[in-house]
Amino acid sequence: MARIAGVNIPTNKRVVVALTYIHGIGPHFAKQICGKVGIPEERRVNQLTDAEVIQIREMIDHDYRVEGDLRREVAMNVKRLMDLGCYRGLRHRKGLPVHGQRTHTNARTRKGPARPIAGKKQAK
Repeated sequence: MARIAGVNIPTNKRVVVALTYIHGIGPHFAKQICGKVGIPEERRVNQLTDAEVIQIREMIDHDYRVEGDLRREVAMNVKRLMDLGCYRGLRHRKGLPVHGQRTHTNARTRKGPARPIAGKKQAK
């Protein structure tokens, strides 16, 4: 099992798909990395040589912000918005949608499970 950027990537998948298991690398960056290193997209991880794995690892460490660094940066950006007290920061603080979505209905992912309101009549 190849370990890149602190993540064990699956061995029986294609390299392009396996690289997307790393936080911060999606399909576009995975194809870009394979192109720069010179690995065909249909190649599987278990067919890679140690030299190719090292090349991929060095490429990602040098050119991309992934895993812990990326998570830390995103968390710091959210914290900065909350400290500023701007609208987006307040929405983060209250646990509501940030990008203008409606909250009268839906928004259950951000608001959590629906809680019953005492004294409200049930619709029949």
